Amino acid sequence: MNSEIKMSVSSVTRTKDSKAVYVMFTDGGKTVEFSLPGCTVVRNNGFTDEDVDQLRNYVNNEQDSIFEMAKTVNPIKALMKDN
Repeated sequence: MNSEIKMSVSSVTRTKDSKAVYVMFTDGGKTVEFSLPGCTVVRNNGFTDEDVDQLRNYVNNEQDSIFEMAKTVNPIKALMKDN
């Protein structure tokens, strides 16, 4: 993995009766996305199994702080920033 890997966190979303957060890592043209809770891989494009395992461990260990980050994400504000 490159040292320039970037992490993006979604706002908290609702799926049926539970809350979910999506975490995406990018490294050049490679991407992997996890859903929380559960650290489930939603999609992987280019990361090795070893890379995915390392990132999954990170996400699993940092779930509380990731959920706190997600609570501060304002999707409308993020859309306005891009324009």
